[in-house]
Amino acid sequence: MSVNLPSHYVISFSTSISLLLQTMGQKLRMCVTEAPYVGKQAAVVDQIGSVEMQPVAGRFAPMGRVDAAVDRRWVVPADFDLPQMIDTFDKLRLLTDPESKYVQNAVIAAGRQIDRTILVATTAAARTGEQGGTSTSFNSNNTTTVSIGGTNSRLNVPKLLNVKEKMRAQFVDFDTEEIYLALTAKDESSLLNEIQIVSRDFNDPADKPVMAEGKLRRFLGINFVYCELAEAVMAVGGTRIDIPVWAKSGMHLGVWNDIQTSIDRRTDIQGIPWQSYVYLTIGATRVEENKVYVIQSFRP
Repeated sequence: MSVNLPSHYVISFSTSISLLLQTMGQKLRMCVTEAPYVGKQAAVVDQIGSVEMQPVAGRFAPMGRVDAAVDRRWVVPADFDLPQMIDTFDKLRLLTDPESKYVQNAVIAAGRQIDRTILVATTAAARTGEQGGTSTSFNSNNTTTVSIGGTNSRLNVPKLLNVKEKMRAQFVDFDTEEIYLALTAKDESSLLNEIQIVSRDFNDPADKPVMAEGKLRRFLGINFVYCELAEAVMAVGGTRIDIPVWAKSGMHLGVWNDIQTSIDRRTDIQGIPWQSYVYLTIGATRVEENKVYVIQSFRP
């Protein structure tokens, strides 16, 4: 009989499954308007342009007519899904049921897709016209160029001042509109080097705090929403990113089918494995051109 103990050692396996660090989703969903739809496309809004008063030609003069310009903005859906297989034989070898983490991981990915769709729509061509047959490009005049505040600079206070000036010049009302900016880690670091950001002397007591719990929240009436996904999605040519800035009423998310999840057995495959399936159908668009802007940020 052996007196050695190694033969009695056992192998222990983890009793938990954790998700690796990743960009969380649905950061931007609350920063845009949203509505449910059906059909191949949907009209978001019918738009009526501004009109001006006309001088009266004279006593008893014929009455003229003023017609406001009209337009219609459309949103078009796209389908996304994420199927994941969980083999029955593999499942038998696990002490922890992986199904819930598989679904949780997929739902996070679906949330990222919602944010990605919104980000792309900030500068993508939008469908307009009676039947959506006209393609309306992003207004390049709504761009704060990369050189403002320093040659090849990232986000800074002069850029924020410039984009606010552009927005106010186009009648964006900072008193009634919710204004958002998609902030990344590198642009946050750049802003934290600005004295106007970190000093209380530049923080209007009547305004919400610039910083709270070490995070940038708001400055110049612009709300910062952290979305690291923008660093990749809004990259242009490898040398810069276009940081979107928008009024909430200027961006729209159309939802044909919100995030749906299911776990089913695949009886058509040996072992009858489990399948985790997550899918959604969404679309996004600019609602009005002069409510959406970009700030060019240098990407070394």
